[in-house]
Amino acid sequence: MTARRDAVRRARLAILTCAGLAAGAGAAVPCRAQEPTRAADSTTSRFVVAGIPVILRRSTSADVVTADLYLLGGTRQTTDQTAGIEPFLLDISERGTRRFPQSVLRQVMARLGTSIDIEATPDWTSIGVRATRETFDSTWSVLADRVMAPTLDSADVALLRGQYLSAVRQRRDNPDALVEYLADSIIYAHHPYGRAVSGTARSIAAITRAQLRTYQATQMVRSRMLLVVVGDVDRARVERLLLRTLAHLPLGHYTWTPPPPATPHPPILVSDPRALPTNYVMGRFLGPAASSPDYQALRVALAVLSGRLFAVVRDERNLSYAVNAPFVERALSEGGLYVTTVQPDSVVAIMRQEVAAIQSNVVDPDALERLVQQFITEYFLDNETNADQANFLARAELYRGDFRAADGDRFVAELRHVTPDDVQRVSREYMRDISFAYVGDTTKFQPTAITGF
Repeated sequence: MTARRDAVRRARLAILTCAGLAAGAGAAVPCRAQEPTRAADSTTSRFVVAGIPVILRRSTSADVVTADLYLLGGTRQTTDQTAGIEPFLLDISERGTRRFPQSVLRQVMARLGTSIDIEATPDWTSIGVRATRETFDSTWSVLADRVMAPTLDSADVALLRGQYLSAVRQRRDNPDALVEYLADSIIYAHHPYGRAVSGTARSIAAITRAQLRTYQATQMVRSRMLLVVVGDVDRARVERLLLRTLAHLPLGHYTWTPPPPATPHPPILVSDPRALPTNYVMGRFLGPAASSPDYQALRVALAVLSGRLFAVVRDERNLSYAVNAPFVERALSEGGLYVTTVQPDSVVAIMRQEVAAIQSNVVDPDALERLVQQFITEYFLDNETNADQANFLARAELYRGDFRAADGDRFVAELRHVTPDDVQRVSREYMRDISFAYVGDTTKFQPTAITGF
């Protein structure tokens, strides 16, 4: 996927350049828009089993089946003292359950040749099956028992705690991970999104077996769950598996709602001095909620800004090999500015100029049309795998209130509805009060560099 996305970014830049939009480009050169290759035909439905909403995309294009169970709430289910407890609980379940002791569980998974993946995000924690049509039922049985009845042996808790603590400490050894963590912490100060999904050294060190058992008993409830299945399995099969397993969990009283909006605050700079070959800069600003019509407009505006930054910072000035304006896709979106460079003051000054340019000037309509077409191509590339489709469906259901928002035609229509005036308007409205995180040589980056955004 990384290679494909890099190709899309290069194509997007080419579109911006040939249309005369990228900074420093000459006269516009006609470009032919690429038509996307649509995914194989599929049928998607939504139903409820024992209080658990299920989205099933029946696809016969491949033998692979993905089933992702989303435990809703994410960091809102924890406190600063318990941050990271949910992924910790799901990870430790790999070390044995009531039906599958550790040695048996490993043998079963090795024999099946399948996997169970865990991903923690600010909005949810997911645990999912990656299997074939023939091995799906058996792999689901393992996943369900991991959710319902982990052994939680004291020795295993101590062992995993040590591994988690090591991973948290290593986060400080990875400048990219550290600058992103710092940026989230400052833009979402006093908000659940500012809490580390994988925990902190203090919260992980304090996790006990008793806490895990309490969390298991109180939080593994059906009302917190959303199941998304993509593959060649029918509704009756999914219903049967759920009724045999997760339907026996307590229902609970959880109701999904979007997180509360963050409180805007003046720009903040947080620096972590390091002796590194290059310096890492991450700016973040608050974007609209996913339910807002501005959501797609800001996504497009940031793509335009990314193209401009790439053209000036990398192509013209050769000041960085990695620069972009990321769009962070959550229930509450974020926009950002990112670069790794040996001349951070110079690059941030360019970023300030390019943000001002997109706020002051209206994008050429033909260039925007080509950019949106490239977005359409990227959408279908990202939907090639069952796992990607499951994530798109989950985001549509939870963020937009309707899984059908993930429909390709609807997504395309929303992107094509974005106008040059929309791009300028959302740039003015959201690209401000930008807080920055910096990791590197602090003598090369002055606090005044972030003023003027």
